[in-house]
Amino acid sequence: VQLVESGGGLVQPGGSLRLSCAASGFTFNVYAMNWYRQAPGKEREFIATISSSGDYTRYADSVKGRFTISRDNARNRVALQMNSLKSEDTAVYYCKTQVRGIGTWGQGTQVTVSS
Repeated sequence: VQLVESGGGLVQPGGSLRLSCAASGFTFNVYAMNWYRQAPGKEREFIATISSSGDYTRYADSVKGRFTISRDNARNRVALQMNSLKSEDTAVYYCKTQVRGIGTWGQGTQVTVSS
C-alpha cells in the first residue's frame, strides 16, 4: 500500500489549493480515504473522510463549508479542495487509508497560508 500526496505550497489568506493523493498497492475502490493534518506543535487531526463509492463524506467542524473531499476511483486518486484558506490551516496534510485493519499514511505535503 502506498499513498503519495501532492499539491501543497504557499498561499495567501483567502486563497485556494487543491491537494491530491495517488494510491497504489490495494483495491482503491473498496476502501474509505481520509485526510488529516498536523500543525507545528500540535497533534495530528482528522480533516475529512470519503466512503469507497464517494457517496458519503464527513468533515471536521474547522473546515466544514470550506474544504471538499472527492475521489476518482478510475484513477485511484483522492483530492482535497481547500477554499477560503486561513493562517490556522497551515500544516502538513496527510492522506490515510486503512486496508485490512492496517493504517497507512502518505509522506505528507506542506500547506502554508501566509501573506
